[in-house]
Amino acid sequence: MAMTDIAERQDGAPGHGAASFKTGHGFREGEAGRRDQEGSTDVTGLVKRLTKIAAAALAPLAFAGAASAAQPTPWQMGFQPAATEVMEDITWFSDFTLVIITIITLFVLALLVWCILRFNAKANPTPSRTSHNTLIEVVWTLVPILVLVMIAIPSFRLLYKQIEIPEYDMTIKVTGYQWYWGYEYTDEGMEGLAFESIMLREDAERAERAAEFGRPIDEYPRLLAVDNEVIVPVGKTIRLQITAADVMHSFAMPAFGVKMDAIPGRLNETWFNAKQTGIFYGQCSELCGKDHAFMPIAIRVVEEAQYEAWAEAAKENVEEATRQLMATLEKPAGTAAAPVSGPLAVAAR
Repeated sequence: MAMTDIAERQDGAPGHGAASFKTGHGFREGEAGRRDQEGSTDVTGLVKRLTKIAAAALAPLAFAGAASAAQPTPWQMGFQPAATEVMEDITWFSDFTLVIITIITLFVLALLVWCILRFNAKANPTPSRTSHNTLIEVVWTLVPILVLVMIAIPSFRLLYKQIEIPEYDMTIKVTGYQWYWGYEYTDEGMEGLAFESIMLREDAERAERAAEFGRPIDEYPRLLAVDNEVIVPVGKTIRLQITAADVMHSFAMPAFGVKMDAIPGRLNETWFNAKQTGIFYGQCSELCGKDHAFMPIAIRVVEEAQYEAWAEAAKENVEEATRQLMATLEKPAGTAAAPVSGPLAVAAR
């Protein structure tokens, strides 16, 4: 779908010129040092192991709808499968708090049942007139404090991990518009690569795109598929600089554990490091007008060699570069392969 169709398809969208398709490629020189965020104390590791054991019994109830797709699924109750370390920690923290609240709920329920049966008028016709018990009062003060400390320690560590941006390999500027997203690869050598990403509204558009790229139609879900996906390499730390051009938006990618507001006049930052290849979907999560529900986010994670080849080919045309990239991806069973040509043929081999 040509980028010149943006004005026709996006009724009422603010004009900001034709998308720029100039690009370069390459990461920061040298191996970017990363901060060690995997270290933890023995106590923390023990708590994590015990929590996983306890959460296993509750998993069928809490995550019965989970599936191995980076998009919402029918009857889903839990999170999408994690594709980053941050999202893995978010999932663990959710399991951890679920175990705690389940224990508290069962304990309170048991107390209520015991009081009903033990202290009703028939079983206890002469009630006690006791009004104080020092031990009980100390216990019900200290136990909640300890529970809050147990929750606070991993919570603050997770918040710090999300907010503190490690050494990054590349930067993408994300701009929210009514009602689509704009992306710009801002690193030196990328030569201002920029494009806009608009939802494929019609079923025929999605089917046409799947056939054109030789991909299954399930990879282009309704209300999530877009005309131009963000392409990033696997295993690289990506810094996102997020803003908006008109009203407030919110950039949310559940599988990455990323959610950051896009505010006009302000540049917010977040990051992710995808651990696996594939296509991942998100959506705007801030009410932004009549088409708020129709501005999805699509990020395709590929191998580094494929990304480099895509960036080189995109110097001439992003649409053609993406078409060549799709031809190098592994084809699902029963899907016809498209011919490979140009720089991406090297990456395919």
